[in-house]
Amino acid sequence: MTEPTALDDTPPRSTAQIHASFPSASFLRRLAAMVYDLLVAVAILMLATGLALILPAVLNHMDVIQLSEDFSAADWLNQTPLFGIYLLSILAAFFCWFWWRSGQTVGMRAWRLKVQQRDGSRLTKKQAMIRVLTCAFGLGNLWVLVDFKNRRAWHDYAANTELVTLSKEANQLYYWKEL
Repeated sequence: MTEPTALDDTPPRSTAQIHASFPSASFLRRLAAMVYDLLVAVAILMLATGLALILPAVLNHMDVIQLSEDFSAADWLNQTPLFGIYLLSILAAFFCWFWWRSGQTVGMRAWRLKVQQRDGSRLTKKQAMIRVLTCAFGLGNLWVLVDFKNRRAWHDYAANTELVTLSKEANQLYYWKEL
């Protein structure tokens, strides 16, 4: 009978352990993903604005407000800061959902990037919200140019997360259900 080798003694690695070993994302990859996500964000904001324009139309029809050629539904929406808060909330929900659910937005998936906890597991809802609130509309990524050792952005430090570059094979999986 043969003795088991050292390879037999090593436990199988989990997906989270494998993902924890991927390298940190470079600034240029982050920037490229941001450009992709900007296009998606603009489309989402256009849809959200279209839906928001229904409210003044309904209020005008009910004679709650009076719209005219000089004062349109868009003017009515722009006169209140609530519209801006609504749009920012829509964007925050978009990023939080994708970061929490799969660790990847559309742009991140295209550039094989994934946001994860430092141990390779998925973000919590709290971490996703902290990332959104501290990202400074993407300017936090500039810190990657200074942080040579870890290549982490402000929001990565604040949320205790990291952005990694996945292998082509790892990027083929869509939802990391076991993470």
